[in-house]
Amino acid sequence: MTSISHSALRAFHAVATEGSFTKAARTLNVTQPTLSGQVKGLEEQFGVRLFDRRKRKIELTDIGRNLLDITWRLFGLEAEAEQVLTAAKGLKRGHLRIGADAPYHSIPFLAAFNRRYPNVRLSMSIGNSLGLKADLIDQRFDVVIAADIGGDSKLHAFPFQEDYLIAFVDRAHPWARKRKIKLEELAGRRLVLREPASTTRRAFDAAIAKAGIQTGEILEIGSREAIREGVAAGLGIGIVARSEFGDDMRLKALEFEGPRIKSTEFVACLADRRGTPLVKAFLDVAKETAHDPRAQP
Repeated sequence: MTSISHSALRAFHAVATEGSFTKAARTLNVTQPTLSGQVKGLEEQFGVRLFDRRKRKIELTDIGRNLLDITWRLFGLEAEAEQVLTAAKGLKRGHLRIGADAPYHSIPFLAAFNRRYPNVRLSMSIGNSLGLKADLIDQRFDVVIAADIGGDSKLHAFPFQEDYLIAFVDRAHPWARKRKIKLEELAGRRLVLREPASTTRRAFDAAIAKAGIQTGEILEIGSREAIREGVAAGLGIGIVARSEFGDDMRLKALEFEGPRIKSTEFVACLADRRGTPLVKAFLDVAKETAHDPRAQP
C-alpha cells in the first residue's frame, strides 16, 4: 500500500486554498522550490495531475478538486483533535479561525475571549455573509459572526443583535441638513453599494424591489471602508447597517421613514463541532458578551 506524505498533502492544500505557490510557500513558511517539489512528488507518486498550470494562474483539475474536499475534512479533523488535546491544558494553546462580516460586531467578542484565554491564537478574516457561510461549511473557519446566517441544519447559530439599514451622504450634499428621508427619494439617485452577495445589499435590493423603486446608477465597491471614502468624495449616496456607520465627521447619517429594513447578526459554527473545546469556549464567551450592554457596539 502506497503511503501519502502528510507534508505533501499540506503543501497541496495550501496551494489549492491560496491559489498560488508563492502565497502557499509564505503561509507554510517554506521556500517555493520546496513546496513545488512536494506537490510535484505527490503527482508523480500517483501518476496524476492536480493542477493545470498556466502562465500566471493555476487551476485545480477534477482530481485536484476531489482531493481538496478530502483535505478540508482531514485538516479540519486535525484541528479538532488539537482542540481536544488543548482542552487538557485548560485552553493554554490553540488557534481559533474566525470569519466576520464587519469588525464592529466581532471585536467585542474577540477582546472578551482574548482576556479569558490569552494564549489562544486568534485570526479573523472579513467577508460577506454568503461567502462566510460557505467557508464555515467548508471548514475554513471555526466560527463565523455575520448577518442572517441562521436557518441551516448544518450550523449551530444564535442571534445576538438586530440591526437596520440607513443611508448616508457627504456633508456637502443637499440632504446633509436632513435627519430622515423616504425610501422613495432614492429613485433615480446614484448609489454607492456593496457587492450583491452582501447582506446589506440583499436586504436593500429586496426593500426597493418591494417598493417598486428604480434607482439611478449603482457604483459597486467591495468594502465598507471604500464605500465610506466614495461617499465622502461625493460619488453618491451610501447604504450601510446603522451599527456600522461609525463617527466619520465627513458624513451624515439619514434614517429611513417608515418600517425599518432589518437584519439580524448571528454567531455560528458547524453543528457537529459546537462541543469542541475552543469553539465551545468562544460560543460561551460570545453569549456572555452579547448580553452585556457595556460590550455592545
